[in-house]
Amino acid sequence: MKTRIEKSIESALGSARRSSRSSAPPKLAAALDYAVKPGGARIRPTILTSVALACGDDRPDLTNAAAASLEMIHCASLVHDDMPCFDDADIRRGKPSVHKAFSESLALLVGDTLIVNAFDVLGEAAEKSPARGIKLVRLLSAAAGSPEGICAGQAWESEIKVDLGAYHRAKTGALFVAATCMGAAAAGHDPAPWADLGSRIGQAFQIADDLADALKTEEELGKPVGQDVIHNRPNAVSERGVAGAIAYLEDALSGAISSIPSCPGEAALCELVRHTAEKLTPILPTPAARV
Repeated sequence: MKTRIEKSIESALGSARRSSRSSAPPKLAAALDYAVKPGGARIRPTILTSVALACGDDRPDLTNAAAASLEMIHCASLVHDDMPCFDDADIRRGKPSVHKAFSESLALLVGDTLIVNAFDVLGEAAEKSPARGIKLVRLLSAAAGSPEGICAGQAWESEIKVDLGAYHRAKTGALFVAATCMGAAAAGHDPAPWADLGSRIGQAFQIADDLADALKTEEELGKPVGQDVIHNRPNAVSERGVAGAIAYLEDALSGAISSIPSCPGEAALCELVRHTAEKLTPILPTPAARV
């Protein structure tokens, strides 16, 4: 699956770098590659593809386009998040962030280009299956924009009073909801029953990110830590404490497993979530530590 996803992303990037008539400016082309490769765990396109496979994956071209588009939106959000106007982060995935390596102006354009081309990739795939393609476009746009997408999630950080649930659902959960729903839609299934799974996985990832920001080092994460405290951002650790946040994380992951809709690939999806749970959940020394 990893090879399939990487090939889809490379194909999508190629459409942003060049067409039959022209090529992108060289620095922009280089910065696009830099922002997307090498990737992280590619967890969002992996979830999307896994759901599509569980639902039959009868249109792999749509699944591939959806997976690449979702990852491009995710990478765009990282580029923009790192910029001085937001987190002002110098490091991402263990290397200088895009604005440090290429300049702020190019980082802004890289993020914009990835967003626009994500929808172009979906649009091209939709020509062969318009009904499914339109659903995919709508699902991705909802996850990227406002009021429940990542733009709204970033905007919550500008508010004096923050609804932590709404903040987490938009900033992190939205792309995971898109992953599960788009995977189902690409395979011709109703996406609605898959939203709860995506929401719960997204909730778990946000809590895990809050814990990592509080407990891990920059070397371990490949990006700055302690950012929630520095930027006074709402987070699960400040609201619940470390032990409470871990319990909250475990509840979210347990709920994710139980929310998987009935489908031919249900067992494989359960195993994927369990494996994810093992990777995300911090291990405290003793039960007495959870006080």
